[in-house]
Amino acid sequence: MNSDSSFPSESTGRPPIPLNLGDRSIPPSTPSPASSAEVNDLERRVADLRQQEKKLQQEIQSLQTSYNAMLQRQVTEAQTAIGRLVKESLSDLEQRKQALQLSIEQLERRQERIRNEMKTTFAGSSQDLAIRIQGFKDYLVGSLQDLAAAAEQIQLTPPVVEETRQRPAGQPAPSKAAPAEAPQPEAATPQFAERKFQDETKVIRKLLDQYRTMPDYYGPPWQLRRTFEPIHAERVSNWFFTQGGRGAIRSMGSRLQNILIASAVISILNELYGERLRPLILGNSPERLGEWRRGLQDCLGISRGDFGTEEGIVLFEAPEPLVQRADRLVKQKQLPLILVDESEEMISLSLLQFPLWLAFAPDPMNPVAY
Repeated sequence: MNSDSSFPSESTGRPPIPLNLGDRSIPPSTPSPASSAEVNDLERRVADLRQQEKKLQQEIQSLQTSYNAMLQRQVTEAQTAIGRLVKESLSDLEQRKQALQLSIEQLERRQERIRNEMKTTFAGSSQDLAIRIQGFKDYLVGSLQDLAAAAEQIQLTPPVVEETRQRPAGQPAPSKAAPAEAPQPEAATPQFAERKFQDETKVIRKLLDQYRTMPDYYGPPWQLRRTFEPIHAERVSNWFFTQGGRGAIRSMGSRLQNILIASAVISILNELYGERLRPLILGNSPERLGEWRRGLQDCLGISRGDFGTEEGIVLFEAPEPLVQRADRLVKQKQLPLILVDESEEMISLSLLQFPLWLAFAPDPMNPVAY
């Protein structure tokens, strides 16, 4: 083998590359023109990519800013809308609250007024009295029944005493065959205290018991519709049977209580005489007459149309026109019932000529300012 011999050639058929082992320095390789073009192209592409990266970053930053601004704007608008909605809702709720408070105040005032009326009217008083006297009911019923039975057996009219007249001397005795003198016709006016009116007495007592024990709050018009207590029945019974339907009774201390008694009287007389009965109310002011009208409507279930100047219940502020109207009613075969309010300090004597009148006298032990 020679030292200058070369390596055997590869199987590729390429010519062997001569090596100079004595020269150990390897000269630097110089790039070829093709490699330089590729490098420049790559650098240019890298520069373009960097520029595109910067543009994309700027666009991303711009989009992020726009997104944040839009999100902030939407949040602000939503908060504004929610605030406006909440404000409107609060305003609506405040208005409803004020309306409810006003309604509550009105209802409280009405409740207080009703309570005060219940304390002073016959409705509340009757319920209170009914609760208080429940334990004495049996005793009172028995006592009243015994009293009624005893009253029916009492001779209410004085016995008729026949006067014996002495005949003058020389005057002949009346012949037995002579016809007896025809009896005078009796007056067609109510006389509840006389025994010949027993039928009316039974009706009155029956109605008083019915009003007291079985009140009908939805009965027909002109029938008593309110709670009737024993004290009221006692006043009405005394006016009918003791005073004969003509006289004054002590006031109950309240105009509405007096109206309850007057309503019971009207209801009973209406049951007895029907349309012939014509109640006439005397009060000295429109306010008091207004209370009478409202009270009678409530107690008797009648309407405003049952009050007038020619028919129904008539209201008067002075006794003179009442007397004139009562005279006309008597001539028309009607039955006037005169009711005098407690506020009348004096009663006209012309009122006493009529068959039925009821005046409420103030209680000196319990004066009430009217």
